[in-house]
Amino acid sequence: MANKVLRVLITGAAGRMGRAVRAEIEAATAFRLAGCVDFRPGPGVETPDAFEYLLASADAAVDFSTPEAACEFAAVCARHRKPFVTGTTGFSPKQTAALKAAGRKAPVFAAPNMSPAVNLTFALAALAAKRLKNFDIHIHEAHHAAKRDAPSGTALRYAERIALARGGDLPPITSARAGDIIGDHTVLFAGPHERVEIAHRAHSRALFAAGALKAAAWAAGRKPGFYDYFDLLELRDLLK
Repeated sequence: MANKVLRVLITGAAGRMGRAVRAEIEAATAFRLAGCVDFRPGPGVETPDAFEYLLASADAAVDFSTPEAACEFAAVCARHRKPFVTGTTGFSPKQTAALKAAGRKAPVFAAPNMSPAVNLTFALAALAAKRLKNFDIHIHEAHHAAKRDAPSGTALRYAERIALARGGDLPPITSARAGDIIGDHTVLFAGPHERVEIAHRAHSRALFAAGALKAAAWAAGRKPGFYDYFDLLELRDLLK
């Protein structure tokens, strides 16, 4: 999609992340707003019933809604062969399977955290887990008081990558919900006489909004498939 302005339809547009994505689009030259939908309509934001109509004039959809709604939006994108990018978390195995099914007809990009740097640390954490075999591992995450899911999707992704690298169970996770913390994650590796910490602190939701648009631009040039940031950043070979 080089040198082309990407028209983006936002779902979950009235939420914190939806508003951040809209602000990022309006400040950019490489993207254009194709529409906004949310269960809480308002100025410039329509109900989800308008999604399919608005998708006709969009190049991609960026979603920060709910797992149930995201699966429905992904199915519509699949029918129209339009890329679907979701940063929504809390998907059940059945809902994840539905996203993967949509990926058979259109590019579906799903990541619990849209920060490229966080996704790099997923790979670093897996690499450390594989090499530091005698170290104990603990994950801690903190978010704002209104965040619904705990542990966060990001913390779970750290745990999944670590378990896959070690071939064992998920490491323990602790969570805190307080104030207006945007997102803090720390992976602790504690061994004899030393410890290692991999940490990420988000300072602004603009970080995740920019990452979601980066994913949309990348997905717009792909064949149907189920993708994440390991594909975009070409990280899979790092762990072989």
